[in-house]
Amino acid sequence: MTTEALPGQVQELIEDFDAVPEPDKLQLLLEFSRSLPELPARYGEHPEDLEQVVECQSPLFLAVELEEGGGDPGVNIYFSAPPEAPTTRGFASILYEGLDGLPASTVLDIPDDLPERFGLTKLVSPLRMRGMSAMLGRIKRQVRELQAARAAG
Repeated sequence: MTTEALPGQVQELIEDFDAVPEPDKLQLLLEFSRSLPELPARYGEHPEDLEQVVECQSPLFLAVELEEGGGDPGVNIYFSAPPEAPTTRGFASILYEGLDGLPASTVLDIPDDLPERFGLTKLVSPLRMRGMSAMLGRIKRQVRELQAARAAG
């Protein structure tokens, strides 16, 4: 999937990072960390429904839901990351902004190298980049599992 073939909201995020000089990319990531939505109360009451992304250097948990309805349901993504982990929260927020609400098939078509397309690889440790890649991998796996469960009905 070329950048042009990416969903509009993902393409816009990449363009936002491309438009910022390299030294300011971390500041933009920090701004994203502040905009990560809070978990819905139902997950706060049932943290066992969240999956930990152990590859992240900070504790990060996520959950994926498919919207009701047939066809190609929309994907809803929820993250929990501590405020003192701005890089992890920033990555989660980017994925939330880019993927939340997209049809399941579109989320599954997102290229696995998406995290590298934000131009952060020189600024963020490979371990942290692996965390963002792991988040994307978990989201896609959960979407596939939810689709299979729904098809099995």
